[in-house]
Amino acid sequence: MDESLRSQIDSNLSHLDALIRRGRQLCERLAKDPSDQSALVANRAWQQDCGLAIHNLSGGSKAHWLSRSFSEAFLMRAGSGQVVEGAAPAEIAERLVCVLDQAVMSLSRMGTEETLSASPQAAPLPRKFDFVHNTELRPVLEQAYAEARDAQEAGEFGAALASAAGILEAIVTDALDNKGLDALAAENQVPAGKIADWSFDERLAVAEKAGMIRGGCARLPERARRYRDHADTDDHPHLSASESESKRTLQVLHVVMRDLDPGR
Repeated sequence: MDESLRSQIDSNLSHLDALIRRGRQLCERLAKDPSDQSALVANRAWQQDCGLAIHNLSGGSKAHWLSRSFSEAFLMRAGSGQVVEGAAPAEIAERLVCVLDQAVMSLSRMGTEETLSASPQAAPLPRKFDFVHNTELRPVLEQAYAEARDAQEAGEFGAALASAAGILEAIVTDALDNKGLDALAAENQVPAGKIADWSFDERLAVAEKAGMIRGGCARLPERARRYRDHADTDDHPHLSASESESKRTLQVLHVVMRDLDPGR
């Protein structure tokens, strides 16, 4: 790779990392006190810096996936897909950090398989699952993430939601298994039986009570929580979903991935 391009990529990555750190700090401050005026002022300045970074990385194209993701982070949609009132500042900050995470992933792979600006419609590259303790599960999750992303881009929202929900359940279960049932039971009241016997909702609730994940799952659509109810005889989920439901499921997945891998 050309040295000047390498230097430019490194500079952009450093800038994005700094924005992500600022964003995470703001998420915590706004979650604790949404009316914190100093945090709200800092949040507006941070959003402006994020917008400028996204504008530069997307080449000023509003059709680029980064620009679209940035704009959509500010919207809250009803189940029908209609835009309703704006999301809370902490939630918007969480979404913007997810967009920045995706930009880092694409930039990190620039010059190998894809480039950030190869196409205005280019989608983010698959996320890394190195934080998953079960090493045999990692390539399966990366493939599932790629399938979820491709399905979302193709407008197959039910398939995208099912894949994202399946990944979410898998990574939370992996984290619970790694901590161990005895340790979980010593800290919190847990459902009866083994972890594998717990429902999806129960696993999410225990992981949240144990401090392993934060409150991002509150936004998870009900359809995603019940995705297994639509499985066929081969355990392949078949369900319909709206674009907003599948997108929200992917956003929750990104938040939980970051919770389980704070160094991301």
